Amino acid sequence: MTEKETELRRLTIKDVARHLGVSAATISNAFNRPDQLSVQLRERILHECKILGYRSPGLPPRSPRPGRVGIVGVVLSDCLSYNLKDTVANQFLTGLTEELDRAQLNLLMLSAKEIDSGCQFRQHEAMVDGFIIYGQMNNRQAYDQLIRQRKTLISVDCTIEENSSIQSDDFGGALVGARHALMHRPQRVGVLGLRLIDSRHVCRVYDPGELFDESESISVQRLSGYRAAFAERNRQLLHDCIWNIPVNNHACAQQAAREALLCNPRPELLLCMSDTIAIAALQEAQKLGIRVPEELKIVGFDGIPEALNCYPSLTTVQQNSIEKGRQAGRLFLDAQENKHIVLPTELLIGGSCPRPST
Repeated sequence: MTEKETELRRLTIKDVARHLGVSAATISNAFNRPDQLSVQLRERILHECKILGYRSPGLPPRSPRPGRVGIVGVVLSDCLSYNLKDTVANQFLTGLTEELDRAQLNLLMLSAKEIDSGCQFRQHEAMVDGFIIYGQMNNRQAYDQLIRQRKTLISVDCTIEENSSIQSDDFGGALVGARHALMHRPQRVGVLGLRLIDSRHVCRVYDPGELFDESESISVQRLSGYRAAFAERNRQLLHDCIWNIPVNNHACAQQAAREALLCNPRPELLLCMSDTIAIAALQEAQKLGIRVPEELKIVGFDGIPEALNCYPSLTTVQQNSIEKGRQAGRLFLDAQENKHIVLPTELLIGGSCPRPST
């Protein structure tokens, strides 16, 4: 061991505290309890410790990057319990954690509803190396807070200026799904949409001006794909046939599906913006004695396993949510330049909307 290495080995926390003019407890908090310090103070301490060659004995022998805590904050647009139960969100988190495991990073899940101004957000910011935002955020205050922080920021299924993003080809997938369904020439079509407008209720979308901005909403992008398929056939998708479903769960989807199927005249085709919605529509049709696909055709979106296992199996647009999670993790780890990734989708033809016989 060289003389310099011996000197560094003997450097104690008290020596570092004396050098920086702070207490030994403050040095310890900078390494082990970052929420106890301001971001500026903690970064200064870590920077000086790096120069001095001091490492906290409580840290693991290998840190992802000098001055980093090794934790990625994942901001979820919905509550935590929903994301743990929702198949698509679960697949995304599975792919993401695969990449974080390889990089020896940890994950902190946060709900956008819990991010507010003041002390709470500063604590979250101090605890993580950056954020991955998953889903459309309607909490503008949380959105602005995340924009102002100077750490790595990756958006998934939404777009944030000057930051890397990743999403599926929602417009193209919806276009292909609607094209296939319109080959059956249905006279009346209903759209069971997901979070198209700022409403907490299941309702119809009568005013197109209420729609979210297309650049911020994958659901509005899917709606644009449906409209493009109609335009190719010189048809128009009427707004009184579009339902807004505020939450992607069975209860809300069931209510919207029942309302649509009790209309007179009844839709011959339902374009559903998630497989959860499509499965609820299939079940409601069966309760009402409506035969699928003879009297009603249904197309979903997502390609979750449940869609393939129901009867009849769903025709749906499959997106690879696990790969989306992996790509989001890689973008975070390689945050050198802004990238915008669009993952392809695939039409899976099942029994709910088969290929036309002619």
